[in-house]
Amino acid sequence: MDDDVSAGSTTTTIVGRLALGITLLAFGLAHTGVVDGVTAADAVTVAQYVGGVALFVAGLLALRERDNASGTAFTMLGALWFTWAVSAGGQVSANAAGLFLLLFALVALSLTVAGGDTLGQGVYGLFAVSLLLLALGAFADSEVLGKAGGWFAVVAGAVAWYAATAGMAHWPTSVSRRAAGRGVTV
Repeated sequence: MDDDVSAGSTTTTIVGRLALGITLLAFGLAHTGVVDGVTAADAVTVAQYVGGVALFVAGLLALRERDNASGTAFTMLGALWFTWAVSAGGQVSANAAGLFLLLFALVALSLTVAGGDTLGQGVYGLFAVSLLLLALGAFADSEVLGKAGGWFAVVAGAVAWYAATAGMAHWPTSVSRRAAGRGVTV
């Protein structure tokens, strides 16, 4: 296995991934309904301060370190979480909420396609699917789509958490072509 920790092993990237992981786990679990009595509204404080403020600051620090990929991702996602948190108590229509989620799904899709390390792309790709399902659930007033979107957010959060932990612990984040056989990488 390669020890591909150079991508995402800076302190700023690790902090950003931990903040994103915590926020995605709280947000996702709240949407799944797996914890009795916990709803998406209960994730607002985590989303505002950890996902919004901490992630945005990590993004600014990454940009200062000339890590444009992490800086762009963290500042945009920090803005997403902060905006979602401050508007969560307001009266918005289901269609307005769906549009907001759909627009940020496009941002997450752009982050996925832009490249970077495999784990980062996985996080952003899973988050894009989560946001798309949540948006469709809002448009269609479908609790099932909302729960499915929540589970995708949970998995994205777990991957972000692993990526941060791997960066700190110097765990492998990819499989070498030689170990995977036939040129397949994870």
